[in-house]
Amino acid sequence: MKDDPRSHAFRDSNQDIDAVSHVPDTAQTRAPAYKLAFADKEFLCQDALRPVRLQLELLKPEMMMAEYGVESTVVLFGGARIPEPSKKDTARTQTLADLSKYYDEAREFARLVTLDSDKDGGKKNVIVTGGGPGVMEAGNRGATDAGGVSIGLNIVLPFEQAPNEYVTPDLCFNFHYFAIRKMHFLMRANAIAVFPGGFGTLDEMFETLTLIQTGRMKRVPFLLFGEAFWRKIINWEALQEAGTIAADDLELFRFVDTAQEAYALLKNWEGAGETRDSVPGR
Repeated sequence: MKDDPRSHAFRDSNQDIDAVSHVPDTAQTRAPAYKLAFADKEFLCQDALRPVRLQLELLKPEMMMAEYGVESTVVLFGGARIPEPSKKDTARTQTLADLSKYYDEAREFARLVTLDSDKDGGKKNVIVTGGGPGVMEAGNRGATDAGGVSIGLNIVLPFEQAPNEYVTPDLCFNFHYFAIRKMHFLMRANAIAVFPGGFGTLDEMFETLTLIQTGRMKRVPFLLFGEAFWRKIINWEALQEAGTIAADDLELFRFVDTAQEAYALLKNWEGAGETRDSVPGR
């Protein structure tokens, strides 16, 4: 990240970190109290500093994406356990093996979106995924197929989460807080594509639909890949019949099964677009 030229009137913080490393080794300089606050990991990781850590996780990716020139994104949500078709024999269930076709659909959809993005300098509708395996890898891979860049928003988990090799290194981020990661998914979102997945995918899908439903986020193209899957696991009409959602809420999304179908809807979705000023909390 580039330094703000306005800060050059003052001594650089990095200079002080370097200077402190050369002080005499005494009981005083070894004491935790002597450490510079911004360079003290133990201090920064205290419970009382959680608001500061939340702010840092919001600021770092925001500043780096702004510096890179990312203006808007297309978000891909989906299961980490969905394998590439050539590896579907390794799937833990037959259903996952059958869902492997959506790896290719995610890859092709990302490729088509990125080809369009490159026509505008590669700064608009940049593919963003959770940065891990499965559908996430397919999305970043499709952007690479098109010769473009893509974003990976990784999060520290005990399993299944390490950056896939197709994320653009300068746009590969890591998070501790799910809430801040979710904000970064949506802060520049011009469209949402949701592929079959588990708890994480369902969480991301319903939270985004809720933000749109309640007017906290503008309506954007919202595409659910795999109509048979989504209709099997969620009885959408039962929610409407029960009165827990309105009939109009079923119009917030569209089912698609192929990348070509999704791309055509994306290009022709009425009212698609600007979400930057209507992100929750802005």
